[in-house]
Amino acid sequence: MKFWCSHAWTDGRWQADVRLETDAQGLWSRIETGVAAAQAPDAQRLGPVLPGLVNAHSHAFQRAMAGLGERLDPQAPQDDFWSWRERMYRVAAALSPQALETIATWLYTELLAQGYTQVCEFHYLHHAPDGQRYADPQAMSWALVRAAERTGMGLTLLPTLYMRAGFEGGALRPAQQRFVSTPDFIVDTCERVRAHGRQHGRQLLLQAGLALHSLRAVPPEVVREFSLRGAPGPIHIHAAEQPLEVAQCLQHLGARPVQWLLEHAGLGPHWQLVHATHIDADELAGLAASGAGVVLCPSTEANLGDGLWPLPQGLAQGVRWSIGSDSQVGRSWRGELRCLEYGQRLALQRRNIAARHGGQTSSAAALFEAALAGGSLASGLPLGGIALGQRADLQELDTDHPALLGLPVDSLLDACVFSEPGPQARRVWVAGRPVATDLMPLRADWQQLLAQLWPGARAASPSF
Repeated sequence: MKFWCSHAWTDGRWQADVRLETDAQGLWSRIETGVAAAQAPDAQRLGPVLPGLVNAHSHAFQRAMAGLGERLDPQAPQDDFWSWRERMYRVAAALSPQALETIATWLYTELLAQGYTQVCEFHYLHHAPDGQRYADPQAMSWALVRAAERTGMGLTLLPTLYMRAGFEGGALRPAQQRFVSTPDFIVDTCERVRAHGRQHGRQLLLQAGLALHSLRAVPPEVVREFSLRGAPGPIHIHAAEQPLEVAQCLQHLGARPVQWLLEHAGLGPHWQLVHATHIDADELAGLAASGAGVVLCPSTEANLGDGLWPLPQGLAQGVRWSIGSDSQVGRSWRGELRCLEYGQRLALQRRNIAARHGGQTSSAAALFEAALAGGSLASGLPLGGIALGQRADLQELDTDHPALLGLPVDSLLDACVFSEPGPQARRVWVAGRPVATDLMPLRADWQQLLAQLWPGARAASPSF
């Protein structure tokens, strides 16, 4: 494919009159700036373009409850992450492979329309609700793979190891039975997904890493085992999302979650710590030295009342980070970056926090560049932007949208992040190929699914 763009975001800035070309694999093979349109007669004409971004933490199934868990439950006056989790379990128990595929297809189309071109799926709905294996043990994983293939979304599947109910050990609760897994099952799922990618020539679009749910759900000796055996893809783990988790980890393991991982898990660039909200200065320094990344999910962390990741200190220390949609209450990279910055502004009562600590004059640029680089590490694929050898993912900006209309080019990224309601991408390409972002053909299946899950949802919020 050949493109000519009026402007393209490359090397951390806008550049004008950019000619782009992909190779047969879908990687950028030619990038030239200052090329007049007349000099690229065979190229597709585009307006300003940004590279696609990685959504580095997704639980696709939770899209089915977005907006439906926002009523105070009289039975749970301490409304927090832990009470929300009980509601989420009820959703998880209701889904078949077909339902999961319908949800993921809808979600991935939404994400593509926003300019996400790769999603890291932290996947722990492995079995039937009662814990029995399906005839095909990877049936739920294949539902996600099919959704990615139907939509054109790049997918890093992270089959997730979930072995115990908490730090104190013990069998998983009835509501958690479909999560139960073993190291062998997780490794086998990874190998099958990678083999599928090779068989269908989709290695550039389909990757498999693995996830360890958390230190409370995976015994420490098993975490050490995975750190020693290594992995051909990224390893993700929830860590330090909640103060209670930190307190329990101190009680049972003698260290805070991030501290324990630094001391015992051999953290390196292939490790991704999801949330790491409650982290201290020594742990930040340790993460920066290790090269491990942090996956931030600002809209979900705000929705659940988790707390704020220390962005200024993280930027100053050089910690690598990316963003994810997690519970799907927010599905826009612009919204995640805006929420991340605004949380800091509210806490610190100052403006342009990311720019101040990220060595830029533009907070949007500092945030976007960090998320771009961090997302590539989190996905295990070459997704570092419009650069030679990187996957050819593009999102074309809609400069006719009211949020962008009439603005100078240098302000387009700022307005994308900080002017609401912001625009969806006008068009999106993944590995050099255009993808559809129209939800209309999917509406009937989506509405039918929600009607089955939440009877009467049109009249009132369902009771979880």
